[in-house]
Amino acid sequence: MSEITHIIIGAGSAGCALALRLSEEPQNRILVLEAGGSDVGPFIQMPAALSYPMNMARYDWGFQSDPEPHLGGRRLATPRGRVIGGSSSINGMVYVRGHARDFDTWAEMGARGWSYADVAPYYERMETSHGGEAGVRGTSGPLHVTRGTKWNPLYQAFIEAGRQAGYETTEDYNGLKQEGFGDMEMTVWRGRRWSAANAYLKPALKRPNVSLITGANARRILFDGRRATGVEYERGGRNETAHAAREVILAASSINSPRLLMLSGIGAGEALQSLGIEVLADRPGVGANLQDHLELYIQQTCIQPITLYKYWNLFSKALIGARWLFTGTGLGGSNHFESCAFIRSRAGVEYPDIQYHFLPFAVRYDGKAAAEGHGFQAHVGPMRSKSRGRVALTSPDPQAAPSILFNYMSEPEDWEDFRTAIRLTREIFAQEAFAPYRGHEIQPGADVCSDAELDDFIRAHVESAYHPCGTCRMGDPNDRHAVVDPEGRVIGVQGLRVADSSIFPQITNGNLNAPSIMVGEKIADHILGRDPLPPSTRQPWIHPDWRASQR
Repeated sequence: MSEITHIIIGAGSAGCALALRLSEEPQNRILVLEAGGSDVGPFIQMPAALSYPMNMARYDWGFQSDPEPHLGGRRLATPRGRVIGGSSSINGMVYVRGHARDFDTWAEMGARGWSYADVAPYYERMETSHGGEAGVRGTSGPLHVTRGTKWNPLYQAFIEAGRQAGYETTEDYNGLKQEGFGDMEMTVWRGRRWSAANAYLKPALKRPNVSLITGANARRILFDGRRATGVEYERGGRNETAHAAREVILAASSINSPRLLMLSGIGAGEALQSLGIEVLADRPGVGANLQDHLELYIQQTCIQPITLYKYWNLFSKALIGARWLFTGTGLGGSNHFESCAFIRSRAGVEYPDIQYHFLPFAVRYDGKAAAEGHGFQAHVGPMRSKSRGRVALTSPDPQAAPSILFNYMSEPEDWEDFRTAIRLTREIFAQEAFAPYRGHEIQPGADVCSDAELDDFIRAHVESAYHPCGTCRMGDPNDRHAVVDPEGRVIGVQGLRVADSSIFPQITNGNLNAPSIMVGEKIADHILGRDPLPPSTRQPWIHPDWRASQR
């Protein structure tokens, strides 16, 4: 390949989208650097095996948080994909665009050009939606978005219980109406995980102007004065360099993108100097503004033997795996999150701030422990915690793990929101729709009722939903704490952009894979100097009585 024009660091959700879009112009020469390796193999490609790749050192960076002061000093796992496709190759495959108001908030926070009207056409461009709202959802994009078969009656029971409790239902939470109970969507196509690698990178690599180097651990960005000119990376025990004629684009995750900026001299000046790193641009926002979603599993026993527990044995798993391997069908072809809900915690909240994933099984997310026999669970958590954390360097050595402190549950409102979420879930599970199935409550347990008891349960059992973001916040170039401008350009230097979940000013409603890919799609147009896609004129559905009513 002749002279490289663009280097993309990270073949994750946004990086793969960038590779495909930037290579549409044949004069561009794209090099993608990925620290991980191949995604070949059933653990990644089989949707039902989702608990495996997230816990395999081969595919995961293996990060964990510092001891979290408000969670009794617990360290929480912070998995990030280290494989082509990035976290889209190890995640739960849940597809959520985010609420329209999330993006309107981004624009209000200084990310001009990122309102719902601005981002909706990029979502449409990237999707092929199977069963989504006509005229709102894409029908010819690289990313297939599907729904499950709802093979288990508990999926419909959850939606019906929500309706019986007085909540809205929605035909498509990724359409104009997020609020309500409905079918959950997944990035699965023909029984396979439809990661960003499958959707974007593999088609891009068929073009003569895209090359990929795997096993390439970026060490720092190279500069000529204040202009980024390339990347130093380690591969096979040797340090190598690659140079870009036009731009270097960081798409290395909300943990690794700020880490690489800091290793390259871009970050809070005093902190960098204390580690002996020469300051190129004093940007205190680098690594700050870290956000995530937390969730709890509210578990009930099921008095009918119909849940996934009946397949929780080696023989059944082997049969499911064999059927999937030979036909791409059966229980192996679903992530099993097939119904969900987005609700508001109280009157006066304009749009949903609680999310549910429903699962016809009572089990831990890492797949290591099933609860007592047949059961079902709702993963529930607030969407817009005000708690903020940070990512920091522990050493100038690029191989040293960063310090990650989420500062979870540091705001009193977080505790109130979680208690509310537990009580609302119990009310949903108590509806008539669950009567044929409902046994006793496994977790938290019927005797855990007072605020203090619920707080103890939350402190001991709350888990990350694995949605870290915000550490290279996008904003107005005059904002001292913004890291990138609304076109993803790193403020204070030239020739360098960031395009991944680290640039989110505020976390979005729901899972982050979809908005991360959208960021890659939209930043690609900025890099190419194209006019943005025409804004959407469609208005999102907002509950007409949101000021006075919780549902």
